[in-house]
Amino acid sequence: MLCLCSEASLRNLPADISVAPGRLEVRSGAACEAAALPPGVSLAPSSCRGLRRLPGDGLHLRLQLRDAPSAPELVYNVRESLKPQKNYVFYCQSCGNVVVKERKFLRVLPLPSENWSALVEEWCCHPNPFARSTLLPQHGDCFLGDTFLLLNSRNQSYVPESPKCSSETEHHASQNDSTLKSKENTRVICERCKSTLGETVSSDTVKYYVTEVIIWPSEESFSTLPRSQFIQSVVAQCLAELSSAKSTFRFTIKGDDGRIYILIWLLNSDTLLVESSGSSSSHSVFTLFGDNFMHSCGPSGMWNAVKVLYQPCIKNRNKDLADAWENDFGVHPLKFPSETCLELLLMLSLSTASLPPSLQRMNSFQVAFLKM
Repeated sequence: MLCLCSEASLRNLPADISVAPGRLEVRSGAACEAAALPPGVSLAPSSCRGLRRLPGDGLHLRLQLRDAPSAPELVYNVRESLKPQKNYVFYCQSCGNVVVKERKFLRVLPLPSENWSALVEEWCCHPNPFARSTLLPQHGDCFLGDTFLLLNSRNQSYVPESPKCSSETEHHASQNDSTLKSKENTRVICERCKSTLGETVSSDTVKYYVTEVIIWPSEESFSTLPRSQFIQSVVAQCLAELSSAKSTFRFTIKGDDGRIYILIWLLNSDTLLVESSGSSSSHSVFTLFGDNFMHSCGPSGMWNAVKVLYQPCIKNRNKDLADAWENDFGVHPLKFPSETCLELLLMLSLSTASLPPSLQRMNSFQVAFLKM
């Protein structure tokens, strides 16, 4: 669906619409709106259908892509980046400070889902044989979870110190103070920017959240990634991978304080997002989400993206639905630092606000896109 949100070229009807493989143009009187698509994206002009005008939205029509463009590279993929027998440096994603210097892992292994122990109890007709065992990395190991990785901290070149007490807990005063202080004692923070990077799991094991650290080969020069772009990519990949591996499409986004911040329902994980600036005379911007063409802003580019429905759960919003999802085995929990959950909610809200009004909601849920 192509949506031309600017009404400038539609004030004087009728309007002339011309579609070329790499360009779309709308003329109405003296006004003109045009958009050139990035290289590799080509439209099929003869497929144009469903032309209509919606008040508040602008012009809508449907088009097909002539050729499927090659998939753009992911912004960052920790599972592809992290390999055994290679030297890595861990950086704070927020400020670029070195978190762990020069580590070589002998083994890089995936962890089962967080509720694997409860599932074992359902499968076994005898007592759980793993009830007293924990999956912790030994020296030279790196374990990958859905949203975190576990490292053995013995002989580690550098680990940010975790504060014994922190003023960050003041806004959680409604909770039990002793519980909060115990939780704060395990928090691992960046020395430079004080961002939460993870938590200590045991005396020699540290958990780092994949949204908070960038793992980079030590022989390559490191360059930081914009925070919003990085968070979107990591979360979108996580949703797509889990939906493919476990046929799970509903997720709760939980903070490290145990609260649910967002309910997410994954709709599409194979969407192509194309953003293209308009002509210099009109300065309009078009965005293609899969088969949807929508107004947006930003530089010309092409990304893989996921389409999601979401409900915010801050300040007890949607509490009944959140409680129902939390008790549903078909819903997969994803845990991040609380600050990151709020950042993600802001990104989803901005994505929703960028869509035409008629496409911002589906039933009671809000619609958003996350770039990979």
